[in-house]
Amino acid sequence: MLSLDFSRLAPAGLSFDGVEDGGVDVIVHAHPASAGGKCPDCGTWSARIHSRYTRRLNDLPIGGRRAQLVVQARRFFCDASSCSRWTFAERLEGTVAPKARRTDRLDEIVFCLAIALGGRPAAALAKCIEIKVSNDTLLRAVRRRGSSPPLPPFVVGIDDWAWRRNFRYGTLICDLERRKTIALLPDREPATAEAWLRQWPDIKVIARDRGGAYALAAQRALPDAVQVADRWHRMENASAAFLDAVRKSMRPIRAAIGAATIDPALLTAAERLQYEGYLRREETNASILAMAGDGASIKEIRRKTGYSRKLIRAVLRGQRSDIFRTRQSSLEPWLPWLDEQWAAGRRNGSELWRELKQRGFRGCLRVVSEWAGRRRRGDKAETALGRAPAARTIARLLTTGRDHLTKAETMTVATIENGVALIAEARDAIAAFQDMIVVREERGSGDRGEVR
Repeated sequence: MLSLDFSRLAPAGLSFDGVEDGGVDVIVHAHPASAGGKCPDCGTWSARIHSRYTRRLNDLPIGGRRAQLVVQARRFFCDASSCSRWTFAERLEGTVAPKARRTDRLDEIVFCLAIALGGRPAAALAKCIEIKVSNDTLLRAVRRRGSSPPLPPFVVGIDDWAWRRNFRYGTLICDLERRKTIALLPDREPATAEAWLRQWPDIKVIARDRGGAYALAAQRALPDAVQVADRWHRMENASAAFLDAVRKSMRPIRAAIGAATIDPALLTAAERLQYEGYLRREETNASILAMAGDGASIKEIRRKTGYSRKLIRAVLRGQRSDIFRTRQSSLEPWLPWLDEQWAAGRRNGSELWRELKQRGFRGCLRVVSEWAGRRRRGDKAETALGRAPAARTIARLLTTGRDHLTKAETMTVATIENGVALIAEARDAIAAFQDMIVVREERGSGDRGEVR
């Protein structure tokens, strides 16, 4: 039978005295194993004890319980006549840092957790393994140790990041070969990025977005470096281009799915307000398009109508044609189940809401009641509710695999593909482009990713 050596509970450099049950914690008593200590100022060795005091330190958990190390530390006289200190507290080198409340071995675990997970995730994991530490303490452990200077990078990625979205931004620079962040700059000004790039003349490739600020900084600091558009920004730009194409095609899309006309009697109060706003926007759009058709410039249209340049550009680009500005509904995940219940004859909104609550739905009764009322009015009407999904929703449906769509969504996609062939062609082109980016197949010598 193996016996437990309690002396191993104390860290190196300490002698084990005993262990007791402290209720929540396991308390381990120990004392320094050395006979004396060195003065931290003059380095003189002393074994003449002045007094003793108790240090309470957090240590590694024992058996799933927090451990507290109680050390009977000593103060010594400094016998050096030239030293300004009369007494000094002994240093427990290799066990705990001066004035620290955690042992070195626990502090190493805290540091590793912070490096691997960050603040809040590491604090949550530390709580599960009975290490009492906050997210701020974890971040301070990383800052206290600092970081070693990065190796000279050759391929870097540069992009902006938000201190506070829409208010303040900084610059993030990564070593793409080592997949490691190497710099955080306080702003995204070209001069700041240029100054940092000049410090690393060995950089050969710079991956960036298609904005002009970082292009200017890279051109000035490293004119011989190759500038490329990274894969994420290429795919993001392709998705944005497809969404813009869908927005410009909303009129033929609504005509294809039979939503070119709206029956106000079938709309809720909120939808009726949106529809009235759409009619007002259509009048504005018609006047702007008429002026543009007569050859008027944006500046001239702005002077005659008083509308902003941004609004006029949006009208000319076909970006103000959505009738309903829909939001994501809390019922979206439950719509297939609700459709099944409705087809089975269960039409009571309160009953459906109570069963949804049991299944985990967190919305209120009114959400389900309005859905049931809208379905009931649509079933009784001779013509179905003419309402097209938003442009973003249509773009998502067109780019989602058929296996992940409901029957109604599949029918909507098929109708759009048959009625608006250009959108289907654009979707196929975007899909082929994204497949090329993901698979990294070479499509000829001219496509090497360089930003023109």
